[in-house]
Amino acid sequence: MTAGEAAATTPTADAGARRSLVATGAETGTVTAELALGLPAVVAVLAVVLVLASGATTQLRCADAARAGARAAALGEGIAEVQAVAGRLAGTGATVRVQRSGTWVTVTVRHGVAAGPLATTGLVAEGRATARVEP
Repeated sequence: MTAGEAAATTPTADAGARRSLVATGAETGTVTAELALGLPAVVAVLAVVLVLASGATTQLRCADAARAGARAAALGEGIAEVQAVAGRLAGTGATVRVQRSGTWVTVTVRHGVAAGPLATTGLVAEGRATARVEP
């Protein structure tokens, strides 16, 4: 093996070849273009995940509030107290409806899903619970 062949296979020779490719501009700007195309998709997926998480949380709060309101109504509380209990658990902006039918009472709680800039989604969560009124 000659000295010229040994120099051509050394790591410094490979690094020099890579540097010459970069210097010609063949790879310039590809990362920027990939980022420009991929970033909006990542942001859109993140927004969808946040709205879904907010919807699931709001649904659970509405169901819990309706259950607590139905329990309060079953124990003989008045409509105003039932609405206060359910409204406290569901959060501000929730609507609480109480219906009595014979020995049964149904509490329905509705609340908008997203808050802030995502409030324009128009999604509404609803929870409903029915309980038998105690004698």
